[in-house]
Amino acid sequence: MPFEPDEFLSRHFQTSGVDINALVDALVDETVPETSPNLPLYREMLYTVIRMAQADRNRWDAKIMLQTLREMELAFSRLEQFKRRRKVTVFGSARTPPEHPLYAQARELGRTLARHGLMVITGAGGGIMAATHEGAGLENSLGFNITLPFEQHANATVEGTPNLMSFHFFFVRKLFFVKEADALILCPGGFGTLDEALEVLTLIQTGKSPLVPVVLLDEPGGTYWADALQFIRKQLEGNRYILPSDMHLLHLANSAEEATEEIAQFYRNYHSSRWIKDRFVIRLHHALSEAALEHLRSEFTDLCLGGTFEQQAYGDSEQDEPELRHLTSLAFVFNARDHGRLRQLLDFINLSPNWAVKA
Repeated sequence: MPFEPDEFLSRHFQTSGVDINALVDALVDETVPETSPNLPLYREMLYTVIRMAQADRNRWDAKIMLQTLREMELAFSRLEQFKRRRKVTVFGSARTPPEHPLYAQARELGRTLARHGLMVITGAGGGIMAATHEGAGLENSLGFNITLPFEQHANATVEGTPNLMSFHFFFVRKLFFVKEADALILCPGGFGTLDEALEVLTLIQTGKSPLVPVVLLDEPGGTYWADALQFIRKQLEGNRYILPSDMHLLHLANSAEEATEEIAQFYRNYHSSRWIKDRFVIRLHHALSEAALEHLRSEFTDLCLGGTFEQQAYGDSEQDEPELRHLTSLAFVFNARDHGRLRQLLDFINLSPNWAVKA
């Protein structure tokens, strides 16, 4: 997301008796490398904390901010070592017993994801979470535990290891479930699982979270997600509470292999995306053929606010990520509204017949 400085913060401190601006600038200059593009961000973080201190908020508010900052900084630090690995967040009931078919399926899911080089993120508990970690093994597992007032243990795979992180606040934990995920798989579960499913879909539908595969996984012949999808189609799509194309944000699978293949296909050509000013840039492993570009320009013009789709090499505007310079970019002025249609576009560019033939 583009950074927009809050000039009110610095103006506020210019009127105080102490030159807070000078003190903040000096502290930033002493601690942040002068070449860091994040320097203005750190400066405004300090202004925010100082403003709260100046207002002397109540103790509960101050403790919330402190705990949130601590948890986020620690999580950023711990997860840095896994930065370049694709990860899949798996949700499902902690109450699923080991003898249940869904437990065996989740264990197979973990094994299959690991075999494809994908790490597995879960809430570190029992049931589906424990089974998926069992299948993936410690080297391919991350556990985001929640600290509760009663006794709470992580599952045997991640407990007591550096691959386990504990969070005090549910909202911070939820942030990292989504932030770190290159895909999400939802197995049958209770209120928590449904909460995660709807929140993830809301974030993707509104563009607050990057578009990633969302797979609803059930056992063969299972009706948990089939019944949920029937309700969504009848009540949400039928009453126009969602767009028909929003249904493309979901994929129903009945095996670990099918769920994993859905994720693998999503990244067959698509690598990642970002906003550069008013243009949405999709990074590709393989350039598209001229015929494929013409198809995009005729069939997906509804996604463009103006102009059309332009394919280009790595540009100067992306110099902050030099490790991606080998990728081709597809840029357009996206309406930032219809992410279901965007998913259809990505499905098209992931088909190998649409790639340019290398000389």
